[in-house]
Amino acid sequence: MTRWQPLPATLPGEARHLVEQLRLLKGRTGLSLAGLARRTAYSKSSWQRYLSGDRLPPRGAAQVLCRLGGGDHARLLALWELAERAWPQGVSESRAEAVPGARAEAVPGSRAEPVPERASGQRRWRTAAFAASAVAALLAAGLLWLLPRRGGRPDDRPPRRRAQPSVS
Repeated sequence: MTRWQPLPATLPGEARHLVEQLRLLKGRTGLSLAGLARRTAYSKSSWQRYLSGDRLPPRGAAQVLCRLGGGDHARLLALWELAERAWPQGVSESRAEAVPGARAEAVPGSRAEPVPERASGQRRWRTAAFAASAVAALLAAGLLWLLPRRGGRPDDRPPRRRAQPSVS
């Protein structure tokens, strides 16, 4: 079990309670900070700041730790909202540090992990590039199909044969 440093004396009671609950959940996971970083979208140093009371953890970080530690989601989110209101200066810094595009799980027990903004942004660009390439390929194929072929008839039909008079 990790030995934690005492929380800052300036930390309000609501924030202190949230950090204590997060520490308990982290202890239940049996993971080190590095292990927690590998299992989530948040770095080891970010977890250190969140669990030492230096920064308000993003909502997604609290949710994923709750899932990993088997905690009560509704209770933890209520604690997080109270802590957010009471958190001393630096809340805006922690919000900027939060992963804005993170998708935290909505259903307890689901395997969803928060996806960092950078990763989802890269995925969007990759998807857009693929779609643009597909459209370009379809347009090129369509133009080649519509253009007349050299040496052939524009409508690709064989020429009509004249009927030969039948000789009896």
